[in-house]
Amino acid sequence: MDRIKEVPPGALRPWDCEDESPPDQAIREARHKIDQIDRQIVGLLNRRAGQALLIGRGKKDNGWAGFSPEREQEVFDSIKAANQGPLPESSLVGIFSEIISACRGLQAPLRVSYLGPEATFCHQAALARLGHSCDFSPQHSIIEVFEDVEKGRSQIGVVPVDNSSEGMVNITLDRLDRTDLLVCGEVYLPVAHCLMSLETSTDRVTRVYSHPQALNQCRRWLNVHLPLAAMFEMESTSTAAREAAGQPGTAAVGSELAAAWYNLPVLARDIQDVPHNTTRFLLIGRLRCQPTGRDKTSILFRVRHRPGTLYAALRSLAERGINMTRIESRPIKNQPWEYSFFVELEGHFQEEDLGQALAGLEQEVESLKILGSYPKAVHSGPEPMGSHLSAFEPNQTSLGAIHG
Repeated sequence: MDRIKEVPPGALRPWDCEDESPPDQAIREARHKIDQIDRQIVGLLNRRAGQALLIGRGKKDNGWAGFSPEREQEVFDSIKAANQGPLPESSLVGIFSEIISACRGLQAPLRVSYLGPEATFCHQAALARLGHSCDFSPQHSIIEVFEDVEKGRSQIGVVPVDNSSEGMVNITLDRLDRTDLLVCGEVYLPVAHCLMSLETSTDRVTRVYSHPQALNQCRRWLNVHLPLAAMFEMESTSTAAREAAGQPGTAAVGSELAAAWYNLPVLARDIQDVPHNTTRFLLIGRLRCQPTGRDKTSILFRVRHRPGTLYAALRSLAERGINMTRIESRPIKNQPWEYSFFVELEGHFQEEDLGQALAGLEQEVESLKILGSYPKAVHSGPEPMGSHLSAFEPNQTSLGAIHG
């Protein structure tokens, strides 16, 4: 039996002299094809942008708004229907969100106000829904976001309205009651917190900064992994990250966007105690969205302070099979023990069934305000579990659920 000769260290073996192995050749060919496809994509994107510019000029001539939520919903539905893989729908929606944003920016810059500062979850929601090609304007409070849009400085505002763990954002509901702005969209954003710091280990962290809600959402993890660290409340998770970026021994709890924004290494990811924590944000403006077939309608109404008035108001929805996805009561300012009700319904108020249901409801209440009909969210995952209520049936169980 012949013995295989040992090759001295550093010497070339026969197979090292080949130009490239078959797998390497396959990779090179695939990369060449990708380069060709990329050039085709660039050409198609610019052709699309050219058409968008034509549409933009037509919108301007007709006095139409540059931002059209219902048309963008139509595009998202179309690309999802055309998708045959292997890219998942969520990836395609993210890609086309930026394509739409860039083309929209060519037509006219969209100024967007949001609850700041930069790199907050509200900023992240605005980016997810509207893309990076916008003129973003961070505000110090939800009230300032409303005022910025009301005064025409921004066309769109983005504000939080409810969280799957913490419930409704009351200041947003109160402002919706008083403003003449309309709800024209929504975004669901999974809230994933991380611990970020200049320190290389949690052992060297003595202080933790964050918004009080974020600290509460991560309380269990922080107690286990940083039992001796002092907790300090900040006005936002982004402010916490900014402060931590300049202080040794300090960490912040916030989003990965905040960590990247302030160049902070991430020490731990997904530290929130509730794994499926989601915040919903509303887009507010002066747009009246047209029906898309996948819409929501938000309303506010007040009932007379008499037995059975809420029952009578909601009966109109049940009789027409309208699905109510949320109902919340809010105290009326300067009227002790009087309440208004914030309700969300499936459908568009211009559709016959919902229109008739709202007309019937209006006859039973003191006042009814339609906050807006808008396309259901297509970004950032599904709605939180339990957010849907079946068509309201006026019985003891349903009324108990409403008042519980």
